[in-house]
Amino acid sequence: MNHTHKKSFYPALYLGFLFTGISALTACSNNQPQQQAGPGQMAVPVTLTEVTEEIVTGYRQYPANVIPLRETELRAEVSGYITGILVADGATVSAGQKLYEVDQVRYLAALDQAKASLSIAKATKERVERDLARYEALAAQDAIARQVLDNARTELLTAEAQLIGAQAALTTAQTNLDRSVIRAPFAGSIGISQVRTGALVSAGATLLNTISSTSPIAVEFQVSEGDLKELLDLKRNAAAKADSAISLELGGGELYPFTGQITTLDRAINRNTGTLTVRATFDNPEGRLRAGMSAVLRIRQRSAEKQLVIPYKAVTEQLGQTSVYVLGDSSRVEQRVIRLGLKSGDKTVVTQGLSLGEQVVTEGMINIRHGALVQPGSGAKE
Repeated sequence: MNHTHKKSFYPALYLGFLFTGISALTACSNNQPQQQAGPGQMAVPVTLTEVTEEIVTGYRQYPANVIPLRETELRAEVSGYITGILVADGATVSAGQKLYEVDQVRYLAALDQAKASLSIAKATKERVERDLARYEALAAQDAIARQVLDNARTELLTAEAQLIGAQAALTTAQTNLDRSVIRAPFAGSIGISQVRTGALVSAGATLLNTISSTSPIAVEFQVSEGDLKELLDLKRNAAAKADSAISLELGGGELYPFTGQITTLDRAINRNTGTLTVRATFDNPEGRLRAGMSAVLRIRQRSAEKQLVIPYKAVTEQLGQTSVYVLGDSSRVEQRVIRLGLKSGDKTVVTQGLSLGEQVVTEGMINIRHGALVQPGSGAKE
């Protein structure tokens, strides 16, 4: 009986598996067309927004770098040993303040020698002038040889030249002594000293330190040719544009408390980058801005006429180009390159590429491509 039961069991089990497999294949076959339907065959749900016109107040933003209006390297102007460092590293200094001293012994000695040489030259000239006066009186009486008078006149010329040389030597000696004390050429902030007391320095070669002006301070940024006209207008009419302001955003989104002013535009557009260097200046009484800092310069502007605007989230950026998806005929979208203008809050001005009343995709963009069939409504959230 056990043997007979096993023979009837296996065929039944086999038929059960076969029936289950056929049912599964049938179900897959019925669902297959839905899984293979692509974006070109199925409408993708998206949210559309119409291009509108507005008077826009917003900001243009530019990456910028802080630079000093005046900066210079302090180098030794005479050779010798550093005998005094009279300022702390990183200190704020005033114009003319003493910063370094070079050993003055040799320069004091040279000055004394130059003074002595000048005194001798003056005395020699005075003696020759007296001799010449006597010789001229005797020559008038024909009581002296003509050669003696000529020699006296030549000797006076030599004495005058020696006096000029002695005066020049004195000036040089005094200058070298003065240059043995290095002073701040202008008010500003000094860096970390590159030498220490006792170091041997060479005239014109040894770098002692660097000094930079601190207030006002400059911020440089690059603009395209398209922005040039607006910046020129802003520079010319800075006082009249009450609704335009230049501000600075520091790291972490911190807004610098002082506004700036466009002061300088470079003479030419860079041929390699197609941009122009522009400089704005800011008051910096507390030294908050430091040379070399990175920041974002913001120019607040109000458009004179209505501008085309769209939500900024409709814009996609790729390889330096900005584009949007525009609803076209037969509910299909076109990816179109546009040019952006002023940014205002969550909106942006479009200066090229769109027309009033066109509709752009603002949600669901991740699921579409150029030419995709879309279904206006509530698109998938990005």
